[in-house]
Amino acid sequence: MMKVVHTDKAPAAIGPYSQAMILNDVVFTSGQIPVDPASGAVVGDTIEIQAEQVMKNLGAVLEKAGTGFENAVKTTCFLADMGDFAAFNEVYGKYFVNKPARSCVAVKTLPKNVLCEVEVIAALEK
Repeated sequence: MMKVVHTDKAPAAIGPYSQAMILNDVVFTSGQIPVDPASGAVVGDTIEIQAEQVMKNLGAVLEKAGTGFENAVKTTCFLADMGDFAAFNEVYGKYFVNKPARSCVAVKTLPKNVLCEVEVIAALEK
């Protein structure tokens, strides 16, 4: 059975998608960017600040789904500049301590011209 996940503690979906979907015992998040959920404004102008906001947004979605960073099995990370890889990893590593499988790619442009976006697949708490 599929279930839509929505929380006001993360940016609302601005198109035909959900913040996350649950299928059986797995949650699939949409990509989160560094947007403040209250104001809708991009947070920060450095990769470190933006990555922190992305993690806050992901944490809120994962929590609403009934899980957390510790249950992540796969992440996909999108960077506007691969030169930010090391600094991004410093922030990422504070949250994904279980070291899930990951893909990390540089892309030409991200929504709102942000520096990073991350999506997660995680197991639900039992």
